[in-house]
Amino acid sequence: MKVVCIGDAYITAEMMEGGVRPFLGEEDSVEVFFFGDPDKTKMRDIAKAIEARKFDGIVLPEGLYEAVADAELIVVHLCPIKRDLIEAAPKLKAVMSCRGGLENLDVEAATEHGVIISNNPAHNANAVAEFTVGLILSETRNICRSHHALYSGTWRTVYPNTKTEIKEMVDMTVGIVGYGSIGRLVAHKLSVFGCKIIVADPFVKSVKEDYVTLVTMDELLQTADIVTLHARSNGAIMTDREFGLMKQNSYIINTARSYLVDAEAFQRAMDSGKLLGAAFDVFETEPEIPAFYRKYDNITLTCHCGGLTINSYRDAPAFSMKNYLGYKRGEELAFWANRAQLSK
Repeated sequence: MKVVCIGDAYITAEMMEGGVRPFLGEEDSVEVFFFGDPDKTKMRDIAKAIEARKFDGIVLPEGLYEAVADAELIVVHLCPIKRDLIEAAPKLKAVMSCRGGLENLDVEAATEHGVIISNNPAHNANAVAEFTVGLILSETRNICRSHHALYSGTWRTVYPNTKTEIKEMVDMTVGIVGYGSIGRLVAHKLSVFGCKIIVADPFVKSVKEDYVTLVTMDELLQTADIVTLHARSNGAIMTDREFGLMKQNSYIINTARSYLVDAEAFQRAMDSGKLLGAAFDVFETEPEIPAFYRKYDNITLTCHCGGLTINSYRDAPAFSMKNYLGYKRGEELAFWANRAQLSK
């Protein structure tokens, strides 16, 4: 078996090879390429273009087309795997992506050629789940605001939420929108705080965890003191309607996708006093943020770093190999993105 790995500034070529090589036999081979810019700041711009499916001007590694000609497997992170590359790989059986999104993969072309596409939405799930809990605590307990006040020489004791009351987690209900890999981990981590946990997900019909209650989206918004977003959608799921349903003096947390929240509707909810606070890690205009965010004292902002841990990148290539080799042994393939299409 020949494996072609394509690393980048996040999952480096060394991480790719280090994760893949231990699974190879003497008769197997691996060829490793580097895609994009080694500067992570510049690479983020490339990643944003890819997530928007804007591939013009994006250059693939030299020699990649020749390398995939006899490859059975491609392990990739951000590099685009488009139709022409798939057609240059007649022996290709699968593309194993180390990331959750499919924007860089031509799933339709792969399906036409009988090539499995498997992504890994869980690669940074634990990192984002930990970060989400951190944002919840930071916002509700004024951790960042207290830090900044002390740095500026002020011993601050009054915050926006002291005008009502600062609650402990045990006295609050957390609503998790989206109960996939990240949502489940957030619920598990929050369970030790003793808070009530409710979840809404149109694709989930039941939950097995005894510390979670499945509800409708409307019920979640009307009930939760804290709403945290972990869903995937083609557009905003928090508009004027949804903000209108939220409890008075509630919080919203977004570590998922910026477009899940209608920015203008969020601004209206903040200006109306409906929200007691918010915490966002994602923005449409990164690395800039909308100017109106800066006028609020009751919001915690971070620079899209929820998933940036060594674990989430280092461990992903090994997961891809274990997943694919397990499938070859007859085990269930995790995160098989085009299974339904291939079965037809």
